[in-house]
Amino acid sequence: MKLLLVAAVALIDTDGRVLLAQRPAGKPMAGLWEFPGGKVEDGETPEAALIRELSEELAIDTWSSCLAPLTFASHSYDDFHLVMPLFACRKWQGIPQAQEGQTLAWVRPGKLRDYPMPPADLPLIPILRDWL
Repeated sequence: MKLLLVAAVALIDTDGRVLLAQRPAGKPMAGLWEFPGGKVEDGETPEAALIRELSEELAIDTWSSCLAPLTFASHSYDDFHLVMPLFACRKWQGIPQAQEGQTLAWVRPGKLRDYPMPPADLPLIPILRDWL
């Protein structure tokens, strides 16, 4: 089974809300909500992947020093196994704006369960909620 490494980030604003992005139509698991991030390319660290993805997907800049490892998900899908480190980030430059047609929502930690998510993301919610 193929192993897929995807880095994700909980962007946390000054009100303690977390940014979720809805997967656009035409993508696998379209309509589900997820933490921003993406595939870690060959030769890339998870932090570098997040910095690149946040720039491409949300037009914001952050730095490795602002990405704190929080937890990770390990989940088997039908055709691959996902390993997804989740980082927390409270400092970035710019205002997150959807660059790829996705819908964005700032969500209070206690309301994260109200948003349907991919199976791999669900175990991250209680950890994030307890941490915040």
